[in-house]
Amino acid sequence: MKNRSAQVDRATKETKISVSLNLDGGGESQLDTGVPFLEHMLEQVARHGALDLNIKAKGDLHIDDHHTVEDIGITFGQAVAGALGDKRGVRRYGHAYVPLDEALSRAVVDFSGRPLLCMRAKFPDANIGSFSTSLVHEFFQGFANHAQATLHLDNLCGANSHHIAESMFKAFARALRMAAEADPLMQGVPSTKGTL
Repeated sequence: MKNRSAQVDRATKETKISVSLNLDGGGESQLDTGVPFLEHMLEQVARHGALDLNIKAKGDLHIDDHHTVEDIGITFGQAVAGALGDKRGVRRYGHAYVPLDEALSRAVVDFSGRPLLCMRAKFPDANIGSFSTSLVHEFFQGFANHAQATLHLDNLCGANSHHIAESMFKAFARALRMAAEADPLMQGVPSTKGTL
């Protein structure tokens, strides 16, 4: 399998994002986004996804975190798509259940080439610290759209908003890891269409 690394830079009037990743890394991360809670979640993605992830972001945080979080999701999705290439020899599908104390979340990933996010989660609080819980959806929507992935995320139970979000990010990381790993039984692209 080829070197599965990617570097993506994205600049708009609202944000400037740089993402580099190695899908076959060791779970290391270097994060400088100006959004501490998102950095905590991305650290989980790197560790539980067994990928190396470096993200630098400058955004209009004086307005709010929305543009920065969404654009990091977009750029991370672009980097994953770039690292996967034509997806030859990967599992394509991945799933995981992850508990964190009272919270339990499920993630299912399909590198289908058809972007879709189906997310079900009810956060008891509007904010985790200064981080709006609505931005969890924005991050994953940006990822799904630009990784060209179908992503189902469900929080099955939970009472603490931090625990709910963290269990969702960890489940996502483990499902991503499974879907992106090499499948020894798959010689070509994992689709009868011959392309994804």
